[in-house]
Amino acid sequence: MTMASEMQVTLGLPTRTLFQGPARALVAEAGNGAFGLLPNHVDFVTALVPSVLVLTEPDGQERFFGIDEGLLVKQGHAVNIAIRRGVEGRDLASLRHTVADTFGAVDEDERVARAALSRLEANIVRRFAELRKPRS
Repeated sequence: MTMASEMQVTLGLPTRTLFQGPARALVAEAGNGAFGLLPNHVDFVTALVPSVLVLTEPDGQERFFGIDEGLLVKQGHAVNIAIRRGVEGRDLASLRHTVADTFGAVDEDERVARAALSRLEANIVRRFAELRKPRS
């Protein structure tokens, strides 16, 4: 592997790509703590926890992403990150509000979906119970 000053980062959601481009450094958090990546870092795979991912672009500008759980794979000079949910913020203060608004709305949608699924399951159980009753 040759020495490089940049790595190619792809940050993907299930439905779209949140970021794709070169980076000089990346800071993320796994279950055992925060870590940093530089272009010539050893290859590895790790599970990410809900946290803030900081990406430093080649010009030195930092980009902030609020992420949910995911998986990071570094191979050569490419870093592929697959996350369940994620948003980008201009800075840490705005990112906090964006994460709260976006993830809060998704959590409410998930709660409604879980409640509907529970009702469907209960209905199926009732119908099976009715099938077992002898007909008069």
